[in-house]
Amino acid sequence: MAADESPFSDIEHALKRSAAALRRAEIPFLLGGSLASWARGGPETRHDLDLMIRPEDADRALEVLREDGMKPERPPEDWLVKAWDGETLVDLIFYPKGMPIDDDVIARGEDLSVLGLEIRVMALEDVMVTKLMALTEHSLRYERLLQISRALREQIDWDDVRSRTASSPFARAFFVLLEGLDILPAHAREAAQSGAPGAAGSTREPRVRVVTQRGSEAMRAG
Repeated sequence: MAADESPFSDIEHALKRSAAALRRAEIPFLLGGSLASWARGGPETRHDLDLMIRPEDADRALEVLREDGMKPERPPEDWLVKAWDGETLVDLIFYPKGMPIDDDVIARGEDLSVLGLEIRVMALEDVMVTKLMALTEHSLRYERLLQISRALREQIDWDDVRSRTASSPFARAFFVLLEGLDILPAHAREAAQSGAPGAAGSTREPRVRVVTQRGSEAMRAG
């Protein structure tokens, strides 16, 4: 097991403990990150537990977990706070790359049964957007994204993800990989190509050039 991994049983314990504390405090949250994909049949994760909260709830959420016996941490990054359940890290994320967590993001979530808990889980499209927008030259790993995409490709609205990540060259490169590996559904690929010059199935009308001879009757009439 890698140094940044935790036994899955520890992640399960941290999830149940955190979820119970946040619910008692009536703080809305989403299960995010790789666990949100695992809950729908994606690959198992042994990394941190990601809970998505609104920015205005960050301080109160961290205090609630501290009162429940977890160790709080305020990292220098301005988009999350952290809490430790023993050796298991819980990330309380309020501004992942690509979107702030607001009421609309929470409303897009889906209520699922996860490890015996009824819990609201981040929409798959939002999970993919945040993961793709977090890619940089210095943090460019596609393995987990490819595993999630292959396992859950029929559940994801690829047109939505593509349009929301179009500004990232690393996300655009990822879609090239998806197409090359035949993970991207054919209808999504065709939709993206429709209307492009020379694209198959394009309905663009052919150009017709009209040439008149010099000295025609029409020219002489003037």
